[in-house]
Amino acid sequence: MKPTNGMLLEHIARYYFSTPYCNGRVLDIACGTGYGSIMVAKTRKIEVSELVGVDISVDTIEYAKKNYFHPKVSFQQGNALDVALKEEIGTFDTILSFETIEHIPDDKLFIQCLERLLKPGGTLVLSTPFGQGRGKPSTSPFHYHQLSEDEFLELFDSFYEVQYYFQRGVTIEPKRTGVSYPIGVVVCKTRGS
Repeated sequence: MKPTNGMLLEHIARYYFSTPYCNGRVLDIACGTGYGSIMVAKTRKIEVSELVGVDISVDTIEYAKKNYFHPKVSFQQGNALDVALKEEIGTFDTILSFETIEHIPDDKLFIQCLERLLKPGGTLVLSTPFGQGRGKPSTSPFHYHQLSEDEFLELFDSFYEVQYYFQRGVTIEPKRTGVSYPIGVVVCKTRGS
């Protein structure tokens, strides 16, 4: 993509937004080609002990392995909904999941799977575009659905601490009255041990 591509800039903004929350073992689920994983590892080289990038696409993971390297980063193929994934990769202090949940038919199951991969007191940073709601068609042929804002806000009731943010272009901020936001971002923590 060209460096001026709006979608690329928005995606980079989400990774930069997430960096203050990244520490210890970090999972970038649906990492794609891996550039965001490397950004986080470079930005948080002291705070991050290891970063694992997982994507369902074998070809994408092969691309990431060939084109992105950092001594603290590894890439592997995997499915977030696979119950065996926890045994394969362990648990994490931080999980990043950007623009993933809309590609999965059961968004509630996806959140449960991510919770199982978080250590006690772990942090999840997740984003998704808003749409007509669960089970309703979206404008993208690759999305099962796009959650409504209310459905998005309800997904994280089981977490201990939850902060909601909203994205418009490269700006990610708390919700302001009278502003329309196409993307929701959440930062939430599990209970500590």
